Amino acid sequence: MFKIFSKLWHDEDGAVTVDWVVLTAAVVALAGTAYFSIQNASGGVGSGVGDYLTNVQVE
Repeated sequence: MFKIFSKLWHDEDGAVTVDWVVLTAAVVALAGTAYFSIQNASGGVGSGVGDYLTNVQVE
């Protein structure tokens, strides 16, 4: 019984999996934050360009 617990204690396969899950979650959270900040910042630019193009007279 002690051999089984000792073997499980030194097994690192699960720890590597947990590391990858945490790293992937951090990357997804960072990408989501970047997406929403860029979307909010570019909304005003899009409206400004649309207003300008609406008011331009084509000759």
